[in-house]
Amino acid sequence: MLAVSPPPRLPLLTFTPLRAFPPLPPRRRGLSRRRIRRSSTPLVLLRARAGRHAGIVIDVNEMAENGDRDLPVDVSFTRRLSPALTVGDGLDALLRAANEVKATPPAGARSGVIRFEVLVPPSTKALKWCSQFRGSSLFPQFYLSRKLTSAPSFQLEICGIGSAICFHGSYLVKNEFDLVSRYISSDSHLIKAYGFVDMNYDKESPLVEEKLGSYYFFIPQVELSEFDSCSILSSTLVWDDSISHKFEDAVSLFESCFDQIQNSYDSSASISHKGLVPSYISGDAHLSETGNAQLVYLDAEVLASIDAKASVQKENFLISDQSFVRFSPQLFLYSNMELYLQRNTIESFIKSCSNINLAWASLIVEECVRLGFTYFCIAPGSRSSPLALSATGHPLTKCISCYDERSLGFHALGYGRGSRKPAVVITSSGTAVSNLLPSVVEASQDFVPIILLTADRPPELHDAGANQAINQVNHFGTFVRYFFNLPPPGDQIHARMVLTTLDSAAYYAMQAPQGPVHINCAFREPLDYTNQHWNVDCLRGLDKWFKNSEPYTRYLRMKTVSAFGNYSCSVMEVLEIIEKAEQGLLLVGAIHTDEDMWAVALLARHLSWPVATDILSGLRLRKVVNSLPGLDKSILFIDHIDQILLSDSAKNWISPDVIVQIGSRITSKRVGMFLETSFPSSYILIDRHPCRHDPSHVVTHRIQANVAEFAASLCRCTFQRKRSRWTEILTILNSVVSQEIMFQIHAKCSLTEPYVAHVIGESLYGDAVMFVGNSMVIRDLDMFGNGWMDYTTNGNNVMTHHFPDFVGTAVAGNRGASGIDGLISTAIGFAIGSNKHVFCVVGDISFLHDTNGLALLNQRAWRKPMTIIVVNNHGGAIFSFLPVAKTASPQILEKFFYASHDISISKLCAAHRVKHFLVQTKAELHDALVKFNMEQVDCVVEVDNSIDSNANFHRIMSMFSNYSTSQYLAYLLEAPCLKSEVDAIPVDRIDSVECMLYRIQLSAPRTSGLSDGRFIHEGFVLKLRVDDNIVGFGEVAPIEIHEEDLLDVEEQLRFLLHRVKDSVLDVIPLLRGSFSNWIWTSLGIPPSSIFPSVKCGLEMAILNLLASQQKCSLFKVLAGCDPLGRDENVIEYSQNSSGSIQICALVDCNGSPMEVALAVAKLAAEGFTTFKLKVGRRESPVEDATALHKIREVVGYQINIRVDANQKWTYEQAVEFGSRVKSLRLEYIEEPVSSVNDLIKFCENSVLPVALDETIDNLKGDIIPKLHQFVHPGIVALVIKPSVVGGFENAAHIAKWAQLHDKMAVISSTYESSIGLASYIQLAHYVDQQSSIVSRIRNKDKRRAAAHGLGTYQWLREDVSEQKLKIHASPLGDGIRASVEDAYGYLHHLNINNDKIERTYGEEKLRSYSIQVDADDCSYLVKLREAGDHTNEKVVLLLHGFLGTSEDWVPMMKALAPSARVIAIDLPGHGESQIMQHHKNSEQLIVTVQLVADLLLKLMCHITDGEVVVVGYSMGARIALHMALNQDHKIRGAVTISGSPGLRDEASRRRRIAIDKSRAQFLMSCGLECFLQTWYSGKLWNSLREHPEFNSLVRTRSKHKNIKALAKVLAESSVGRQKSLWEDLKQLKRPLLIVAGEKDAKFKDISQKMRMEIMNHAECGSDGPKGKELCEMIIIPDSGHAVHVENPLPLVRAVRKFLLKLY
Repeated sequence: MLAVSPPPRLPLLTFTPLRAFPPLPPRRRGLSRRRIRRSSTPLVLLRARAGRHAGIVIDVNEMAENGDRDLPVDVSFTRRLSPALTVGDGLDALLRAANEVKATPPAGARSGVIRFEVLVPPSTKALKWCSQFRGSSLFPQFYLSRKLTSAPSFQLEICGIGSAICFHGSYLVKNEFDLVSRYISSDSHLIKAYGFVDMNYDKESPLVEEKLGSYYFFIPQVELSEFDSCSILSSTLVWDDSISHKFEDAVSLFESCFDQIQNSYDSSASISHKGLVPSYISGDAHLSETGNAQLVYLDAEVLASIDAKASVQKENFLISDQSFVRFSPQLFLYSNMELYLQRNTIESFIKSCSNINLAWASLIVEECVRLGFTYFCIAPGSRSSPLALSATGHPLTKCISCYDERSLGFHALGYGRGSRKPAVVITSSGTAVSNLLPSVVEASQDFVPIILLTADRPPELHDAGANQAINQVNHFGTFVRYFFNLPPPGDQIHARMVLTTLDSAAYYAMQAPQGPVHINCAFREPLDYTNQHWNVDCLRGLDKWFKNSEPYTRYLRMKTVSAFGNYSCSVMEVLEIIEKAEQGLLLVGAIHTDEDMWAVALLARHLSWPVATDILSGLRLRKVVNSLPGLDKSILFIDHIDQILLSDSAKNWISPDVIVQIGSRITSKRVGMFLETSFPSSYILIDRHPCRHDPSHVVTHRIQANVAEFAASLCRCTFQRKRSRWTEILTILNSVVSQEIMFQIHAKCSLTEPYVAHVIGESLYGDAVMFVGNSMVIRDLDMFGNGWMDYTTNGNNVMTHHFPDFVGTAVAGNRGASGIDGLISTAIGFAIGSNKHVFCVVGDISFLHDTNGLALLNQRAWRKPMTIIVVNNHGGAIFSFLPVAKTASPQILEKFFYASHDISISKLCAAHRVKHFLVQTKAELHDALVKFNMEQVDCVVEVDNSIDSNANFHRIMSMFSNYSTSQYLAYLLEAPCLKSEVDAIPVDRIDSVECMLYRIQLSAPRTSGLSDGRFIHEGFVLKLRVDDNIVGFGEVAPIEIHEEDLLDVEEQLRFLLHRVKDSVLDVIPLLRGSFSNWIWTSLGIPPSSIFPSVKCGLEMAILNLLASQQKCSLFKVLAGCDPLGRDENVIEYSQNSSGSIQICALVDCNGSPMEVALAVAKLAAEGFTTFKLKVGRRESPVEDATALHKIREVVGYQINIRVDANQKWTYEQAVEFGSRVKSLRLEYIEEPVSSVNDLIKFCENSVLPVALDETIDNLKGDIIPKLHQFVHPGIVALVIKPSVVGGFENAAHIAKWAQLHDKMAVISSTYESSIGLASYIQLAHYVDQQSSIVSRIRNKDKRRAAAHGLGTYQWLREDVSEQKLKIHASPLGDGIRASVEDAYGYLHHLNINNDKIERTYGEEKLRSYSIQVDADDCSYLVKLREAGDHTNEKVVLLLHGFLGTSEDWVPMMKALAPSARVIAIDLPGHGESQIMQHHKNSEQLIVTVQLVADLLLKLMCHITDGEVVVVGYSMGARIALHMALNQDHKIRGAVTISGSPGLRDEASRRRRIAIDKSRAQFLMSCGLECFLQTWYSGKLWNSLREHPEFNSLVRTRSKHKNIKALAKVLAESSVGRQKSLWEDLKQLKRPLLIVAGEKDAKFKDISQKMRMEIMNHAECGSDGPKGKELCEMIIIPDSGHAVHVENPLPLVRAVRKFLLKLY
């Protein structure tokens, strides 16, 4: 590598930082200072200075100390507008919103802060946007950046212009920030004040000086906040009548500000370099860079922390890392910003050049810089010395060097990809130029701009045998957009010719179609600093150029302004085509900018078409920042279109009538082939360039436009949203393939290349992007990349509700010519150009092809750390997928195609001093990526693999995707449905739900545990009905092995009955995650909170309901139509399947060995051929072994024997047992030990095969990855109990994992009745069929079908049905069998035996009524809802929170109805309740917590003579706690949910009163809808906003009719008005259950402090030990503040158990 010594650089203007600036002339419209003495003058008399575009200016020191100045303004809210397509659209949206407020100002609000926020493209950068206003007279203008400690890779950048309000004063004075907190509300989380501490600014002088203890802050008028996932444009209106700045003044200021902003803003403007500071500074500017010039900011949280501190330090504020503030054209403060000041020095510098060569070279470099091209890639060479010396000597250039021109060219290409502007390449003459050809070809093909400055010999040395002299004229032919051959420098030629040449070349490079341009620069000697006279007259005509910083020739584009909707006829034709499309498909190819990704996302939402995304689209890998993966249905992403098209049936079915393709390149060859045969009626292609990128020749309409322009034209039109049957099916097929890919990748224990492609996106934290190589890696990423990555827990998730639901991840690659050369160098350039953390994924051959790129990596200049992942399969794996692999000999393939090698990548890295890490397992890959991400260093991660294993796994993946697609498509189409049918998929709603508790007799005790002497078995039958003829049955029957008991189950079922009724039946059978997603989206319940047995029973009922609807067996619903017979590309499948399963007999090994042997012999005579015997219950395993020997002795070896120890033995006992039975040929021993480590050790040291049962049951969450620890070949079977593992879906996937690892999958029952058994028989048959399919796909011999563990039918002396389930011996002698046909017939003709039903209940009917309660001054007309037996002495009173009603409690009431009489009421001001004042002329009645509690006490006395348990949520919890502490004679106990005892100190209460009064004013002024939007945008509701019922809940809240009463309650029942109950907690006499949500940090902390307060007092008293009985606290998982909405089932269980404790 050549290191160029630093030459003389352009002279810089130096300056001395000043501590104080001399006063400058005052602003023309400034007001004179007027000092106001401190006094007790009320706030209303205070005055502030307001100047043009300055907002309110408050000198806090001049304001009187006043007890009310910390109180919030009357109205404070943030309104979030719809996302904008461009920044210009965002500005328009802000202005429209302000005009709406102007038209309808908040009524009665004498002060207020209104903020508008709009999402704009994430490419809207704060620093660039700020540069738009250099010439504006609107001040202040500021910029800051800061790394957030919560996420090291997260950079917050903010800029703003104008001020809505300014404060300056001293923070050394007590409570000096009270006035600032008046205008910054916790309800507007992004609103901040910016400024300085320890600096004093006098706006009128203006004078800035350092002064300890002083501060200056302002809230910007307009602000841009740049996050890692989006940018937010906002504006703020502030008014305050008390300081003579009225609402009209604020609007006028806002309008004036926006006039200037819109006049200054230019959407097409670009900045020339990152050092923006110089462009702001005028010749007479005053500059300061001092420690105190560092911009700080604060928000509501910071202000709260300042209030809590006795003294304030600078460290208490949020401090920027970089910042500048411009207060006026002459006053500029900055900190840690680049500052290069070139004041009229260019002219003297060029004229002083020692020779004409350096002068020309300096002109070229300076013009490049002015054009914004500051990155120079310099190859060592002599002839190019003038260019190299000039580039390295310029203060604004960044120069990098590499000894390999080929790598250097690709590096420049990468920079152009990342920055979207060209790098400048400087090379010497000769083959140095030729080495650039590969990169020039790639840049030309993929429209990447590069400027090539190639040095050349002068004409007299050409064709004369001179060294390194070749013909460089038009050297790159048609691959460059522009070529110019500069003559050798001479003073006879006007120098401005050099500038216009460069400007022309730059225009061609950046004009569509973008690409490389070539300027050939001939130089004569001298080539260094040697003095050689030249005539400066050649510089004539450059006077103006010398004086400014603009390019010599500026190419301008005329903007065409047209009225809305004034489109050309051709565009109208396209719009009409799109509007009429029935089966439209949006195909997104390679797009390269954040703006385009943003525009495509908004367009996709607008169209509601399926969106097939290419890996290079930036939308294929998405980071979820606001919801759970897959729940955002506003955009229908079809990520796996390539794998869907593996299925011939899907390929034939998918027939879009209109395809709109955005971006030219499509990676998938399969998609390309599909496009050739799909023949849509219209194919519309949109791209910036005019080139014909149509290899299939199907494009009917070609539009040359950028994506934003096209999206804008469509988004202005209103399209009817069509969610067709075709769209729904395509979306489901994508889910099917996605789940299949995920399952196969994670089920495979070894590290595979598809796994790397699938999980790599999870490492892309913060601003990380990806550069992907060619060949297999890009295809794998396109096929197997995980489309949804959950980032809701990363970064600054406190504000995720401000962000879009997701953001795309930019993925770049060299797909112009798709070569494998120069990829490392390109990736490094891409990292510098994009200024992001780049993950580069390449194959081993690609890596070896560009090892010289490691020299560039080693320089580590001007970029963030890189992670290079090399997938090393020791050759060219892609050829193993091509036809040649099937015909050529292995030797030919190895040598001439695979190019197999054993080159050490680690040694290559070591030679270049680059960190290297070899990974061979999934865990190692994960650890390596985490390690290097934390260390923030460059690294190469080598993934070791092999060609053969990779090819085989790809084959298996493809066949499973093919099979699953065909299977589900057949199920969804329900032939003979016509392909042309486009109506939405018919969905039914569940009309009725019925639950029956049964009790039946068993013939013997259950083998699973203790049972009473009556041998009773109880459970529930679920009955779902769509109409009279469509019914589905399920069974829930927990026993000893379940965590839940019958009461737990009944409680959940009662709750679910309410939720299931009227829910949409849109479950896709056995599609992984489908049933859980249905539970979450349709029922609003976290699936993890439902007991496994309940989940299984509910799923069973729904599957049987679907079977009844489709008039087929449950097996048919599970298996779908047979795709194998139709899809010849999959596998052949035998239609002669038996349609039955074999059943294993269950034997309890009680009795002597002979008795056990005779029992087995009897069953064998009945036809059983497989037996499971319970062992581990005798005193010694020797006795169990003896019994088994006796069985073999009596029955022989013609039967299969399994034994089940139920984890009863120690390791030593299990080994002893194994040693004694190893000759008995046991099929397996089930769960010999309890420890996983002992289990694996037993497998390794024993010859006995092992099966898992309880071990699987104990696995929680995503089970599949956790099963990898059990891949040991000694584990031969998995026994799967659907009711324990959580249903059919989970059971089927566990079985599939077992089959993929050559293990037997055995479905087992838990003593269910024939309803459960008939369903399990069909599930077991499905599992057997899947085993056959898995074996065939994997080219394995078909396994013998397992005998399933359904022998518990022998225990059923009685049954729930009148008919009997047929299970009998096979005539073929292959055991006791149960047929699918018989099981189907049993369920189809099921008649419940009512004699076995203890009780039946459907949806609980609630009683609604009103009661009037009279008090001295008022009457309370209260609306009540009641459930349960009205004679029940246990009475529960439910109190809702603010904005709620009694309806909130309905599901919980129905669940608790069997346990108590449950009553919910509408609190005053809510729902249908109201408080009526007796005397209109008397003093206004105040609705306090005390008043409500007194009224409720009277109500309770009216309801019951006994005691009551009060359950309250939020505001209701405060009332409940008050009653428990002050009305204990009537309260049996209390439950507080997300409640507080109030505020301890008077100052906090006073401020909270004002806050709630302000909120009430806002509610009255702006209406309920606006209030709800602001109320639920708070951090308290972060978790609730992610709940599927959130929008429905908000709609319910909007039904309140009496807004005045609601506002009254909000203000008067404020927690600030309530007496603090913290001290009263010490006197608690009644039991208290404190409940908080796991995600609600605030109230979780309050709850813990409440419990500690109670417990500490109880421990100190004489009855200390009773403290635990007096107070209990429960944290509900998966929930935030609204626990009863977000995760109600654990809450119901906690309340029921609390009731049991009380009564």
